[in-house]
Amino acid sequence: MTLLLTMLLLHGCTGAITTPEESVILAEDGALAADVSSDNTLALISSVNDGILVWDITSREKKFQWSHQGEGNNLVTNIHIAPDNSHAVTSDREAFAIWSLISGEPIGFWRIDESSIRDVAVSNQGRGILVGRGNGKVMFFEHETGRRIEFLGHQEKINSVALSPNGFYALTGGNDYVAYLWDTRTGQVIHRFPHSSRVTKVALDDQGRYAFTADSKRDAIVWDVQSGEMISNLSFIQRQKIFSTARFSQDGKYLLTGSPTRRVNLWNIGDGSEHTEWKVTPKKGSRPQSAVVYATGFLPNNKLLTISSSGLAEVWSQ
Repeated sequence: MTLLLTMLLLHGCTGAITTPEESVILAEDGALAADVSSDNTLALISSVNDGILVWDITSREKKFQWSHQGEGNNLVTNIHIAPDNSHAVTSDREAFAIWSLISGEPIGFWRIDESSIRDVAVSNQGRGILVGRGNGKVMFFEHETGRRIEFLGHQEKINSVALSPNGFYALTGGNDYVAYLWDTRTGQVIHRFPHSSRVTKVALDDQGRYAFTADSKRDAIVWDVQSGEMISNLSFIQRQKIFSTARFSQDGKYLLTGSPTRRVNLWNIGDGSEHTEWKVTPKKGSRPQSAVVYATGFLPNNKLLTISSSGLAEVWSQ
């Protein structure tokens, strides 16, 4: 009881940081999705009115502007940058495309007729594309060779997917209360991560150390990828916490998460404790005032980067 009271008092005293050190408009009328490259030099934005935008974060210059399905409204809600910055994948509910981040040119476009696309990921050199669908199937596709494998382990719709940089390992989570780590070369399950409710977010550490799986209730777990054992369960007071993005720090000490309610949290991986909380700037004109945090990144000198549905890239101090 005393411990709980102490935690409540600490939480009430600290509060969330709401004033960024810097703020840059990347999408004037807001964003539908965003991703930040692993080295935090590129930002990929699905804008409300200007298609898909690629920004150089360092120079703050727009590199490319793409249209996913030609003219008309932009409906892209899933995007991902390959860990080596070579390629990007974009998708709406019915089609996905792969692009070169070197030339800015499209490489391929594929339509999915069987079921809606829920999430996508791409590996280094654009070699493999992972597509999670509403019918519970996950497709791994190599566009250069035409090789395709379908993972049929899930029983209900997929909510989130992640892919290792080399494309050999996939992490997928769905409404069947399970996340699977599986081999894209064989389709074989490596680890099964059970939850008590639908799995809403998954993430993989680029260094191959950790997996993160979170459900719609209280479990948000960091796992050891090698052993499959739980390292920590994130500790928060709310009855539930939904995550819209998650990223591991390069030194393996921290997990940075974003939510659909403006909140950005830094967690200690070792014990699941919260280090700091921030709240991004709300989307202009939103009622109630809020914003979805789509992407986060670790910058040098203990700085953090966030991109949200407000269309803003914001820099914060730890």
